[in-house]
This record gives sequence, C-alpha cells and structure tokens, in this order.
Amino acid sequence: MADVTITELAKMVGVPEDRLLEQIKEAGLPQTKAEDTMTNEERTTLLMSLKSKHGEDTSGGATPRKITLKRKTVETLKTSDNQGRSKAVNVEVRKKRTYVKRSVEEAQLEAERKEAEQRALEEKEKQEKEAQEKARQLELEKSGDKPVRDDGAASKESVSKAPFSLKKDVAEDVSLDEKGEARRDHKKGATRKDTIKDSPEVLEKKKTNLRRREKDEDAKKFQRVRSSDDFILDEDQEFDDSARRRGRRKLSQGQKEHKFEMPTDFISREIEVPEAISVGDLAQRLSLKSGELIKSLMGMGVMATLNHMLDQDTSILLVEELGHKAKPVSDHALEENLVESIKYEGEEVSRAPVVTVMGHVDHGKTSLLDYIRKSSVTAGEAGGITQHIGAYHVETDSGMITFLDTPGHAAFSAMRSRGAQATDIVILVVAGDDGVKPQTEEAVQHSQASGVPIVVAINKMDKEGVDVDRVKNELAAKGLTPEEWGGDTQFIEVSAHTGKGIPELLEAVLLQAELLELKAIEDCPAKGVVIESRLDKGRGPVATVLVQNGTLKMSDVILAGHEVGKIRAMIDETGKQIKEAGPSIPVEILGLNGTPEAGDDFLVVQDEKKAREVAEFRMNKFREIQVAKQQAAKMEAVFATIGDEQKKLLNVVLKTDVRGSLEAISAALLGLGNEEVSVNIISSGVGGISETDVQLAQTSKATIIGFNVRADKSARTLVENESLELRYYSVIYDLIDDVKAVMSGMLAPELQEEILGVAEVRDIFTSPKFGSIAGSMVIEGTVYRSKPIRVLRDDVVIYEGELESLRRFKDEASEVRSGMECGIGVKNYTDVRVGDKIEVYERKEVARTLA
Repeated sequence: MADVTITELAKMVGVPEDRLLEQIKEAGLPQTKAEDTMTNEERTTLLMSLKSKHGEDTSGGATPRKITLKRKTVETLKTSDNQGRSKAVNVEVRKKRTYVKRSVEEAQLEAERKEAEQRALEEKEKQEKEAQEKARQLELEKSGDKPVRDDGAASKESVSKAPFSLKKDVAEDVSLDEKGEARRDHKKGATRKDTIKDSPEVLEKKKTNLRRREKDEDAKKFQRVRSSDDFILDEDQEFDDSARRRGRRKLSQGQKEHKFEMPTDFISREIEVPEAISVGDLAQRLSLKSGELIKSLMGMGVMATLNHMLDQDTSILLVEELGHKAKPVSDHALEENLVESIKYEGEEVSRAPVVTVMGHVDHGKTSLLDYIRKSSVTAGEAGGITQHIGAYHVETDSGMITFLDTPGHAAFSAMRSRGAQATDIVILVVAGDDGVKPQTEEAVQHSQASGVPIVVAINKMDKEGVDVDRVKNELAAKGLTPEEWGGDTQFIEVSAHTGKGIPELLEAVLLQAELLELKAIEDCPAKGVVIESRLDKGRGPVATVLVQNGTLKMSDVILAGHEVGKIRAMIDETGKQIKEAGPSIPVEILGLNGTPEAGDDFLVVQDEKKAREVAEFRMNKFREIQVAKQQAAKMEAVFATIGDEQKKLLNVVLKTDVRGSLEAISAALLGLGNEEVSVNIISSGVGGISETDVQLAQTSKATIIGFNVRADKSARTLVENESLELRYYSVIYDLIDDVKAVMSGMLAPELQEEILGVAEVRDIFTSPKFGSIAGSMVIEGTVYRSKPIRVLRDDVVIYEGELESLRRFKDEASEVRSGMECGIGVKNYTDVRVGDKIEVYERKEVARTLA
C-alpha cells in the first residue's frame, strides 16, 4: 500500500486528525502535521503502540492480558402522577468490568503478601483470646468460684474447632454469577487450619475487615484509567443502591474535595452601571460583600444602607475607586438596541402630505372636510361637533392628501397638540363672521410650536356680516401675516356649503407640500404614530394609526407604546379590509393586546420576543410613574387637607369609547372645582361599563359616567338593585355642565346679611321688670322682635345679641315700622345710651355655583 497522509489515514480510521496526531506523537513517530505522510512500517509501529496501551499481547500470543465484560439490564420502576395514575418507567443499567491477567512474579508477590497478612491476623487473634481468657478468670475470682487453669490446651466441652479457615478466605477468587453480582468461591486445595471460635459476630467482623483491606490493596496496586476515544474503561464503576436510583456515580474521597483555589491576584472587571442601582445589586456585580461596599461609600462621605439607591455618577466613582472599569448603561438600552436593529434603507419616494384641520368649535372644520370628501360626517357627530380625531385620505385631481380633523372644544387641547405633531401642514379654519377665538389662538400656538406651516381658510363666506379684514388683522397680531401684506401665510376665502374656494385651498396645500419636498421609504418596515385607540366589544383593541414611513402589512408584529401584537386585520376609513398601507395612509388595525395611548409611536419589528420584552419594560416604567404620581398626590392631599378637613369630593367612574375622549374628559373634570369641592376619578378606561365598574362605584359611592358607551345587562341590574347613579352622555358640553351643577350643589351655601331696620335711642327708662329700656324712634325699615340685633355707638358695633322686649306704648309688639316710636329692651345688656343705634338684621343662605 502506498504512503498516505495523516488526513487520509484519519478518514479511513474514523478518528479526528488532532487525536491521531497525539497518538503518533506518543508512539515516537516524527509526523507533526496533517499533510505529512506515513509509510507502512510507521503505521505498523503506531498499531503496536496502541495495542500495548490497550493491554494486548504484542509478542504474538493469542491470549489477551485483559478481558472486559459488559452487561446491560433493563429494570421497570412503577411511579404515580399527580392524579394518582400508575406509570411504568424502564430504567436501563449498564455495567462493565475489566479483568487483568497477572504475571507469575505478580502472583508470587501477592501470595507472599497474603501469607504475611494471615500470620499477622492469627497472631492478633491469639492475643485477643488470651486477653479474653484472663478477663474470664478475673470474673471467676471475683465471684468466689475456683479459677480454671488454662495451659493452652482447650477442653472439648468449652472450646470447639472453627469450621472455616482464614487462609481459605484470603485465597478467594472473584467471578460473576447470573445476575452480574460478585461472589467468592473457595480455591481447590486450600490449606485448612482450624482456629478457635470465640463468637460468630467477632469472626464475621474479622472476615469483613480482611476483605476490605484486600480490596483497598488491589485498588492501589492496579490503578486503572478511564477510557477516552481509543481507551477501554478499566475502572470498575461501583454503584450503591441509592446512587443508582439517583443516577449518579459514587464519588471517592479525593473526588469530593474542592479543587478551586482562590486567586491571589486582583482581577479588574468591566462592570455595567445602570442609571440607578441599589447597594446590594452593585455589590453582587462587584463580587463583594455588601458591608465592604458600604464601608467604601462611608469613606467617600456617603452614608448608605443595603437597599439605598445610588445614581449613575456615584456608582461609577465607587467602581473606579475599587479598581474596576465602569461601563455606563442606559435604562432604555433594550429599546435602543431594538430600534437600532431595524434598518430603514431603500429608495425615497414622494409621499402625500398629512394635513390637520384646526380651529374654534363650530367654525366649520368638519363641514369643510365633508365637502372635500363628498360625505356627511357632521350629521353623524353627536351635537354636530367633532369629538374624535378623524383620519381620511382623499384623492384629488392634483394628488392624494391625508386629512386629520381635530376637535375644537377647549377640552380637546391634547388632541390638537397630537394633531399638530403628526402633521405636515395645518389648515386653520376661521369663521369670517366670528373672527379669532380662544381655540383658534391655541391652534396657532400648537402649530408654531411644532414648526408646521399654516394655511388659513376663512370659512362661511356665503353668510352676511363677514369681515375678512378683521380676521386678517387679528391673525396678523398672532404672527400670521397674509402674503398680500408681505408675509408668508396663504389666506383662502372658502365656503363649506357652496364649495367656493375649495379648489384654491387644495392647490395651496399641494403647493406648500411641494415646497416641503416630503419623502418616505416604501420598501422597509413601517413606523408611524397612533392617532386614536378604542376597545371594541366584538373585535377587541382597535387602534387608528398613521403610517409615516415604510409599508404596514398584514401579520406584521407591531410595537405601539407598551402594547404589542400581530396585525390580524387592517381597515381603511371606508370600512374596507386592506392588505397593506403605505406612507401617509391612515388605517385601523386589530391584533394588539391592549389599547395604546393616543400619540404613541409605533414600529414594526421582526423579533416578537424582543418586542414583548420592550413592551413589558415600558409597562413596568409606566406603572412606576403611576405609583410615584399616586404617592405624590397622596402627600399633596395630606398637606392640602391640614386644617381643611371639610373638603368634599365627587367620586366618578368614567368610561369612554376612545382613548382621546377619555383623556380630554378626564382633564376637563379634574380642572373643575375649587378649594371646597373637587372631582376624584376613581377609575377610568375605554370600553363598555361592566359589572366590575359598578361594584367599584358601589364601594366608593361614585357616580358612573358613560361617554358614548353603555352598560351591559348584569351591570344595569346591579345599578338598579343598589340604586346607584348611572349617566350616559354623547356631547361633552352636557357632561361638563351636569358635573359642574352637581358640584355646585355640594358647595356650602353662602351666608348673606340683610339689615331690616334701624332704631335711634332718644331716652332711657328704668323698668323694675326689664331694667333699662331704650325709648327709640325707628328711622329705617322695620324693627322685629324675633330678629338678632347690634348696638352701634358712633357707628361702631359694641354689642351683638337679641331683643328682650319690644313695646308700642304699653302693648307688646312683634314689629315696629319706620317713623314710629317704641320701647326696646336689650337682653343681657344695660349700657345703652342716648344716641346709640339699634340695628336689626337677618342672615340668609344663598346657593353658590362654580365659576
């Protein structure tokens, strides 16, 4: 056979090249690389080396020096599960033993060793027998009996010969029975030597000790090695019963010893330091005891405990003080890594502009959009006003435009703010006959803060009394100067009823969009903003989103705020299901595990597991913020109620149809009230009123308010049984007015004083019954007997009390009118002088209202 390389030989033999090179080195051959070749003689040398390691006879003999026995048995164990049902488990037990053939010299040495051990054992037994005999004679002497003399020859009555020989035990050989267990057979021709049998227990103990020493000697002499890829396992794998049941091998004392040695040199590590970490957690990262870390902090002048939170700067100084390298880590690293893993690459294309229509309430924003869309949305709005953000995209002759219609009511300030942030252009609608109003100014502020260009649409040009110059002057004062006045703001006169100026308005919007050069990437994962969200009873959480970049597709995994899910359905504003939505397209999506906050950013991710981790992290952060707010509110409430324990609360359970309305109504309700009464929102949420909400209202004695939602049957039954107050609303004006009226009724009435009459003292008389009587003339109003009075001297009040008597001549009178004389007796007051005035008044309670 020709020479072969190490690589070829390894493939033929079926062993790794590294292993084969090690064996070649151990055989003393010169090859060291896989490319080296081997001759036939070198391969024969390698084979002989391997055989000698395996214990085979390399001299050509047919009898091997080692025999390995393997046995595999299967046992069945019966166990029971949690329901008590029995179950059979098959357990396979594998055993392997190796027997080594000893040489003649080894056998002679072994025999001599065993004979020496036997002689030592006999000598020891003889000494023990003599000691026992002496002890027995000593006991007989103490008891008074005649001692028995023993000259070494034992009588037949007291001593019997032992039926076994120790020599025979020493010469036992080891073999296997049918069950694979070890048993000992007596060697033929063994010399029998009778010994004196003291007791069966003593002899059995001696036999056991002898066998144990014999076994230990064998183990020391024939140290076997464990097998690797090309070695036979030469060590008997001993299993005790308990170790076999646990499936673990019984370890020797040496294996049980701990092999780890503590490093003596200091090891500098890189420690990740978050924005906030407790002393205990930092000690764990530094592999230090907390006490040592606290001691180091004390050295830095920081008094801390185990649970004390450290900021990032302090933690970095401490880590570097201890000799380690600090690596600052942001708390939002998980989110940042997820965002960085998403690649937004591709060709940018032009996209449609996103236009938000803003303005004061009832200035015609939605009517203007109705004319553009050729629909009738206003008729479907409760009260004829918009209470949600409506998102539509419209195909015009000049191109596609996406419109966002925001509410104009004061309570929807947050919605207008979100509309300005998500848009490219703002159409500011101003009624020509009404001019600039508070919400108009607010819309201008939101747009200017977002840096969004504004196109002004002066609406209702078909009505009489329109003053365009007034509108331009008022807006110019707010920073919106018309183009014809040298500014950069386009003013378009339109009418939502007749359609006047609508084409010019759309042309102005598209012209502004061309100047902005709006671009987006279509072929990439989608991202955008949540416009609105609600909880639908039949479909679950529904979110209206605006795609700003990329393409949103069915089955995409979407992360929106602290909610995550896979898109199950996509619906456009007309109610049709679609498969994908590109940039600047608003769409409703189903599949999220909750209702995200309006205004949250959303993005499509590839790894759903990472998305859920980020969502859980955001939710934990949100809860921490909520708890912190609650704690702060509790402390503020405690300090606010010090010395003012009479403040009344109107408890409310609020449920709305969409998230934006919930936010607006909550802000409006919390803004009501004063230092005497306020609204306390016990619970709020999106969706119908459930039985749980009613039970919560019952416990907290709250009023249940439903805005565009209804209670289910069980909830209505509970409301009727418990006589709770449940109110439905569809217009935010009515809701706020009713709550304000209820709060006004909770206010303490205002006490007002009304002066009924004034009498001037002209003379003083003395009565034996009433004491001093003031002869007076009523100069104003009417003096009543039962009303409280004040005594004024030089127009200064010197006494407040009541009348004891009021007489006209000698008769008692209940009242005396102006211009008439009377006698007045003041109760418990006698220091009435001529010239004093007696003022009669009454207090009235006047109902108060909230401003």
